[in-house]
Amino acid sequence: MPADLLPQIGLAAGAAVASGLRLYGTVAALGFLHRAGILRLPAGLEVLATTPVIVLAAALYVIEFVADKIPAVDTVWDAIHTFVRAPAAAVLSFAAFGNVQEPWRTVAALLCGTVAFSSHGLKASSRLAINASPEPFSNWAASFSEDVFVAVLLWLAVKHPLAAVVIAGVVLLLAALLAAWIVRMLKRLFSRRPALAASGG
Repeated sequence: MPADLLPQIGLAAGAAVASGLRLYGTVAALGFLHRAGILRLPAGLEVLATTPVIVLAAALYVIEFVADKIPAVDTVWDAIHTFVRAPAAAVLSFAAFGNVQEPWRTVAALLCGTVAFSSHGLKASSRLAINASPEPFSNWAASFSEDVFVAVLLWLAVKHPLAAVVIAGVVLLLAALLAAWIVRMLKRLFSRRPALAASGG
């Protein structure tokens, strides 16, 4: 990994993971950090620091913050954003790597979209499990934990980009393990149905 690209890669990887959890908060935070001089965004992402983008992203984050704390509503919100978070992360990555030649720029965008989809999938599946409980406190705890995680992750992406890359790799691994587990459960489920039908059950 070229040393001069590490900050760029770390920022893209961290933003991808964060986008899978809190897309609008990630966009607003990156824009604000650039405006405050704490972070220097790549030229392709400087649009995030414009006032309209920051205001809109912040407003949408407030809506997401509230929706994410309400059981069942958070599941509907996540279902809708299955089609938003990963493509948005891919677009952000593509813009961030404007100085990288093809095909690597497209490869980076696809990877970051996959990372965002993975973190989104982990979040959405864990929320489905948590929402099986009638009390709301576990949902609130999970949601606030995600807010804190996103804040820490963006800090790492800025200050320790290699750590953000490692976290993105762990997210991909966990998502792959979850997908493998789901496939095994589905195989068991469908293998039981013929047996039940044969026994008349």
